[in-house]
Amino acid sequence: MGILSEGFPPKATWTAKDMPDCTGKVFLVTGGNSGIGFETTKELLRKGGKVYLAARSKAKADEAIAELERETGKRPIFHELDLGNLAAVKRSALDFASKESQLDVLINNAGVMVPPVEMLTSDGYDLQFGTNVVGHFLFTKLLLPTLLATAASNPSSKPRIINVSSIGHRFNPTIDYETLRDSPKRRALNNWKIYGQSKFGNILVTNELARRYGDKIVSISLHPGGIKTNLARHMGMMAKISNFFAAPQSLGAVTQLYAATAPEAAEMNGKYLIPWARVGEANPAAANVETATKLWDWLEAEVKDV
Repeated sequence: MGILSEGFPPKATWTAKDMPDCTGKVFLVTGGNSGIGFETTKELLRKGGKVYLAARSKAKADEAIAELERETGKRPIFHELDLGNLAAVKRSALDFASKESQLDVLINNAGVMVPPVEMLTSDGYDLQFGTNVVGHFLFTKLLLPTLLATAASNPSSKPRIINVSSIGHRFNPTIDYETLRDSPKRRALNNWKIYGQSKFGNILVTNELARRYGDKIVSISLHPGGIKTNLARHMGMMAKISNFFAAPQSLGAVTQLYAATAPEAAEMNGKYLIPWARVGEANPAAANVETATKLWDWLEAEVKDV
Protein backbone atom coordinates (compact mmCIF):
# COMPACT_ATOMS: atom_id res chain seq x y z
CA MET A 1 0.00 0.00 0.00
CA GLY A 2 1.86 3.07 -1.24
CA ILE A 3 2.19 6.69 -0.23
CA LEU A 4 -0.52 7.69 -2.75
CA SER A 5 -3.10 5.51 -1.01
CA GLU A 6 -2.01 6.94 2.34
CA GLY A 7 -2.27 10.55 1.16
CA PHE A 8 -5.49 10.06 -0.85
CA PRO A 9 -7.38 7.30 0.98
CA PRO A 10 -10.48 5.56 -0.39
CA LYS A 11 -13.83 6.00 1.35
CA ALA A 12 -13.84 4.80 4.96
CA THR A 13 -15.30 1.32 5.46
CA TRP A 14 -15.04 1.57 9.29
CA THR A 15 -16.34 4.57 11.23
CA ALA A 16 -17.02 5.53 14.84
CA LYS A 17 -20.45 3.87 14.52
CA ASP A 18 -18.63 0.53 14.25
CA MET A 19 -16.88 0.93 17.62
CA PRO A 20 -17.64 -1.69 20.25
CA ASP A 21 -19.10 -0.72 23.62
CA CYS A 22 -16.40 0.82 25.85
CA THR A 23 -18.18 0.58 29.21
CA GLY A 24 -15.77 -0.29 32.01
CA LYS A 25 -12.69 0.82 30.06
CA VAL A 26 -10.43 3.74 31.01
CA PHE A 27 -8.92 5.93 28.27
CA LEU A 28 -6.41 8.77 28.44
CA VAL A 29 -6.22 11.10 25.42
CA THR A 30 -3.42 13.67 25.24
CA GLY A 31 -4.48 16.86 23.48
CA GLY A 32 -8.10 15.84 23.96
CA ASN A 33 -9.35 19.43 24.07
CA SER A 34 -9.13 20.18 20.34
CA GLY A 35 -8.90 18.74 16.84
CA ILE A 36 -8.96 15.00 16.40
CA GLY A 37 -8.26 14.54 20.13
CA PHE A 38 -11.61 16.25 20.84
CA GLU A 39 -13.39 14.02 18.30
CA THR A 40 -11.70 10.92 19.74
CA THR A 41 -12.77 11.86 23.28
CA LYS A 42 -16.33 12.53 22.10
CA GLU A 43 -16.76 9.14 20.43
CA LEU A 44 -15.21 7.25 23.37
CA LEU A 45 -17.66 9.00 25.71
CA ARG A 46 -20.57 8.10 23.43
CA LYS A 47 -19.58 4.45 23.67
CA GLY A 48 -19.49 4.50 27.48
CA GLY A 49 -15.74 4.91 28.07
CA LYS A 50 -14.28 6.68 31.10
CA VAL A 51 -12.08 9.28 29.42
CA TYR A 52 -9.32 11.46 30.87
CA LEU A 53 -8.79 14.52 28.70
CA ALA A 54 -5.14 15.52 29.08
CA ALA A 55 -4.29 19.12 28.18
CA ARG A 56 -1.96 21.92 29.22
CA SER A 57 -4.57 24.67 29.59
CA LYS A 58 -7.37 24.09 32.10
CA ALA A 59 -9.35 27.01 30.64
CA LYS A 60 -9.30 25.49 27.13
CA ALA A 61 -10.01 22.03 28.53
CA ASP A 62 -13.00 23.34 30.51
CA GLU A 63 -14.45 24.85 27.32
CA ALA A 64 -13.98 21.53 25.52
CA ILE A 65 -15.48 19.56 28.42
CA ALA A 66 -18.58 21.79 28.46
CA GLU A 67 -18.97 21.29 24.69
CA LEU A 68 -18.46 17.52 25.00
CA GLU A 69 -21.10 17.35 27.72
CA ARG A 70 -23.53 19.30 25.52
CA GLU A 71 -22.93 16.90 22.62
CA THR A 72 -22.82 13.58 24.48
CA GLY A 73 -24.44 14.12 27.87
CA LYS A 74 -21.23 12.82 29.45
CA ARG A 75 -18.15 14.51 30.89
CA PRO A 76 -14.52 13.55 30.40
CA ILE A 77 -12.17 14.13 33.34
CA PHE A 78 -9.65 16.95 32.97
CA HIS A 79 -6.05 15.82 33.46
CA GLU A 80 -3.33 18.47 33.47
CA LEU A 81 -0.39 17.70 31.17
CA ASP A 82 2.30 20.00 29.77
CA LEU A 83 4.37 17.86 27.40
CA GLY A 84 6.92 20.65 26.96
CA ASN A 85 8.08 20.45 30.56
CA LEU A 86 9.46 17.11 31.76
CA ALA A 87 9.00 17.84 35.47
CA ALA A 88 5.34 18.62 34.72
CA VAL A 89 5.05 15.42 32.66
CA LYS A 90 6.31 13.42 35.64
CA ARG A 91 3.85 15.14 38.01
CA SER A 92 1.03 14.45 35.56
CA ALA A 93 1.83 10.74 35.21
CA LEU A 94 2.23 10.24 38.97
CA ASP A 95 -1.02 12.14 39.56
CA PHE A 96 -2.86 9.83 37.16
CA ALA A 97 -1.37 6.73 38.80
CA SER A 98 -2.49 8.01 42.21
CA LYS A 99 -6.10 8.30 40.97
CA GLU A 100 -6.43 5.26 38.70
CA SER A 101 -5.19 1.68 38.98
CA GLN A 102 -6.60 0.94 35.50
CA LEU A 103 -5.64 2.28 32.06
CA ASP A 104 -6.93 0.35 29.07
CA VAL A 105 -5.85 2.71 26.29
CA LEU A 106 -3.32 5.55 26.20
CA ILE A 107 -3.76 7.69 23.07
CA ASN A 108 -0.73 9.93 22.60
CA ASN A 109 -2.52 12.31 20.27
CA ALA A 110 -1.16 15.76 21.19
CA GLY A 111 1.37 17.31 18.86
CA VAL A 112 3.08 20.43 17.56
CA MET A 113 3.54 21.11 13.84
CA VAL A 114 6.00 23.60 12.29
CA PRO A 115 6.09 26.31 14.98
CA PRO A 116 8.66 29.13 14.61
CA VAL A 117 12.15 27.58 14.69
CA GLU A 118 13.19 29.58 17.77
CA MET A 119 10.59 27.83 19.93
CA LEU A 120 12.02 25.32 22.42
CA THR A 121 10.58 23.33 25.33
CA SER A 122 11.34 24.51 28.85
CA ASP A 123 14.02 21.78 29.01
CA GLY A 124 15.74 23.13 25.89
CA TYR A 125 14.60 20.61 23.28
CA ASP A 126 13.35 21.55 19.85
CA LEU A 127 9.65 22.23 20.51
CA GLN A 128 8.44 19.65 18.00
CA PHE A 129 10.74 16.82 19.06
CA GLY A 130 10.49 17.72 22.75
CA THR A 131 6.68 17.70 22.72
CA ASN A 132 5.93 15.02 20.14
CA VAL A 133 8.59 12.53 21.22
CA VAL A 134 10.43 13.28 24.49
CA GLY A 135 7.40 14.40 26.51
CA HIS A 136 5.22 11.54 25.28
CA PHE A 137 8.05 9.04 25.89
CA LEU A 138 8.39 10.03 29.55
CA PHE A 139 4.61 10.12 30.04
CA THR A 140 4.23 6.64 28.53
CA LYS A 141 7.20 5.24 30.48
CA LEU A 142 5.74 6.43 33.78
CA LEU A 143 2.31 5.01 32.92
CA LEU A 144 3.69 1.58 31.98
CA PRO A 145 3.24 0.18 35.54
CA THR A 146 -0.49 1.08 35.38
CA LEU A 147 -0.83 -0.40 31.88
CA LEU A 148 0.97 -3.59 32.95
CA ALA A 149 -1.19 -3.86 36.09
CA THR A 150 -4.27 -3.51 33.88
CA ALA A 151 -2.94 -6.30 31.66
CA ALA A 152 -2.33 -8.52 34.69
CA SER A 153 -5.84 -7.98 36.06
CA ASN A 154 -7.47 -8.90 32.73
CA PRO A 155 -5.10 -11.03 30.61
CA SER A 156 -7.73 -11.63 27.91
CA SER A 157 -7.81 -7.94 26.98
CA LYS A 158 -4.43 -6.31 26.39
CA PRO A 159 -4.14 -2.56 27.07
CA ARG A 160 -3.12 -0.44 24.07
CA ILE A 161 -0.74 2.44 23.44
CA ILE A 162 -1.65 4.48 20.35
CA ASN A 163 0.99 6.93 19.08
CA VAL A 164 -0.17 9.44 16.49
CA SER A 165 2.48 9.93 13.81
CA SER A 166 2.03 11.45 10.34
CA ILE A 167 2.68 10.89 6.67
CA GLY A 168 5.25 13.63 7.35
CA HIS A 169 7.61 10.98 8.78
CA ARG A 170 8.34 9.97 5.18
CA PHE A 171 9.99 13.30 4.38
CA ASN A 172 12.76 13.00 6.99
CA PRO A 173 13.00 9.37 8.18
CA THR A 174 16.11 9.89 10.26
CA ILE A 175 17.15 11.07 13.73
CA ASP A 176 19.89 13.71 13.70
CA TYR A 177 20.86 13.98 17.37
CA GLU A 178 22.58 17.34 16.78
CA THR A 179 19.20 18.91 15.97
CA LEU A 180 17.14 17.70 18.94
CA ARG A 181 18.34 20.62 21.05
CA ASP A 182 19.04 24.10 19.70
CA SER A 183 22.10 24.31 17.47
CA PRO A 184 23.22 26.06 14.27
CA LYS A 185 22.50 22.79 12.45
CA ARG A 186 18.95 22.73 13.81
CA ARG A 187 18.38 26.39 12.87
CA ALA A 188 19.54 25.63 9.33
CA LEU A 189 17.04 22.78 8.97
CA ASN A 190 13.72 23.25 7.20
CA ASN A 191 10.97 23.24 9.86
CA TRP A 192 9.10 20.53 7.95
CA LYS A 193 12.17 18.31 8.24
CA ILE A 194 12.21 18.84 12.00
CA TYR A 195 8.51 17.91 12.07
CA GLY A 196 9.08 14.81 9.92
CA GLN A 197 11.92 13.73 12.20
CA SER A 198 9.65 13.97 15.25
CA LYS A 199 6.92 11.92 13.57
CA PHE A 200 9.53 9.34 12.53
CA GLY A 201 10.55 9.26 16.19
CA ASN A 202 6.95 8.44 17.18
CA ILE A 203 7.04 5.34 14.99
CA LEU A 204 10.46 4.22 16.28
CA VAL A 205 9.28 4.50 19.89
CA THR A 206 6.09 2.57 19.04
CA ASN A 207 8.08 -0.21 17.40
CA GLU A 208 10.38 -0.46 20.40
CA LEU A 209 7.41 -0.55 22.78
CA ALA A 210 5.94 -3.32 20.62
CA ARG A 211 9.16 -5.35 20.86
CA ARG A 212 9.64 -4.84 24.61
CA TYR A 213 6.06 -5.17 25.87
CA GLY A 214 4.16 -6.92 23.06
CA ASP A 215 3.34 -9.95 25.21
CA LYS A 216 1.22 -7.74 27.49
CA ILE A 217 0.53 -4.42 25.68
CA VAL A 218 -0.46 -3.64 22.08
CA SER A 219 1.43 -0.63 20.63
CA ILE A 220 0.30 0.93 17.35
CA SER A 221 1.42 4.02 15.41
CA LEU A 222 -0.67 5.73 12.76
CA HIS A 223 -1.19 8.58 10.32
CA PRO A 224 -4.65 10.05 11.02
CA GLY A 225 -5.01 11.69 7.58
CA GLY A 226 -4.97 15.25 6.27
CA ILE A 227 -7.48 16.87 8.61
CA LYS A 228 -8.93 20.37 9.16
CA THR A 229 -7.52 21.23 12.62
CA ASN A 230 -5.73 24.10 14.36
CA LEU A 231 -2.51 22.04 14.32
CA ALA A 232 -1.45 24.00 11.22
CA ARG A 233 -1.94 27.40 12.90
CA HIS A 234 1.74 28.33 12.37
CA MET A 235 1.51 27.78 8.60
CA GLY A 236 -0.34 30.97 7.55
CA MET A 237 -1.68 30.91 3.98
CA MET A 238 -0.37 27.36 3.49
CA ALA A 239 -2.72 26.23 6.29
CA LYS A 240 -5.70 27.78 4.51
CA ILE A 241 -4.79 25.99 1.28
CA SER A 242 -4.14 22.62 2.98
CA ASN A 243 -7.35 22.88 5.03
CA PHE A 244 -9.32 23.45 1.81
CA PHE A 245 -8.35 19.92 0.72
CA ALA A 246 -8.44 18.40 4.20
CA ALA A 247 -11.00 15.96 5.60
CA PRO A 248 -13.31 16.86 8.52
CA GLN A 249 -12.14 16.33 12.11
CA SER A 250 -14.66 13.54 12.67
CA LEU A 251 -12.96 11.47 9.96
CA GLY A 252 -9.54 12.26 11.45
CA ALA A 253 -10.43 10.43 14.64
CA VAL A 254 -11.47 7.24 12.83
CA THR A 255 -8.04 5.60 12.53
CA GLN A 256 -7.07 6.12 16.17
CA LEU A 257 -10.51 5.04 17.38
CA TYR A 258 -10.09 1.87 15.32
CA ALA A 259 -6.62 1.28 16.79
CA ALA A 260 -7.93 1.93 20.30
CA THR A 261 -11.13 -0.11 20.25
CA ALA A 262 -11.57 -2.51 17.32
CA PRO A 263 -11.23 -6.16 18.43
CA GLU A 264 -9.07 -6.98 15.37
CA ALA A 265 -6.63 -4.18 16.25
CA ALA A 266 -5.62 -6.23 19.31
CA GLU A 267 -3.58 -8.29 16.82
CA MET A 268 -1.84 -5.23 15.32
CA ASN A 269 1.05 -4.80 17.75
CA GLY A 270 3.83 -2.85 16.04
CA LYS A 271 1.71 -1.99 13.00
CA TYR A 272 1.45 1.40 11.29
CA LEU A 273 -2.12 2.36 10.35
CA ILE A 274 -3.17 4.77 7.61
CA PRO A 275 -6.48 6.51 6.78
CA TRP A 276 -9.09 5.34 7.19
CA ALA A 277 -8.52 2.48 9.64
CA ARG A 278 -6.23 0.44 7.37
CA VAL A 279 -2.90 -1.28 7.95
CA GLY A 280 -0.15 0.43 5.95
CA GLU A 281 3.63 0.37 5.70
CA ALA A 282 5.77 3.07 7.30
CA ASN A 283 8.98 4.21 5.62
CA PRO A 284 11.27 1.13 5.60
CA ALA A 285 13.81 3.01 7.76
CA ALA A 286 11.35 2.72 10.66
CA ALA A 287 11.83 -1.07 10.68
CA ASN A 288 15.54 -0.73 11.55
CA VAL A 289 15.86 -2.18 15.06
CA GLU A 290 19.23 -0.52 15.67
CA THR A 291 17.80 2.93 14.84
CA ALA A 292 14.88 2.41 17.24
CA THR A 293 17.09 1.02 20.02
CA LYS A 294 19.49 3.96 19.70
CA LEU A 295 16.63 6.46 20.05
CA TRP A 296 15.13 4.54 22.98
CA ASP A 297 18.49 4.52 24.80
CA TRP A 298 18.95 8.24 24.11
CA LEU A 299 15.47 8.98 25.49
CA GLU A 300 16.10 6.85 28.58
CA ALA A 301 19.29 8.80 29.26
CA GLU A 302 17.53 12.16 28.72
CA VAL A 303 14.72 11.47 31.21
CA LYS A 304 16.61 9.45 33.85
CA ASP A 305 17.19 12.44 36.16
CA VAL A 306 13.70 13.92 35.88
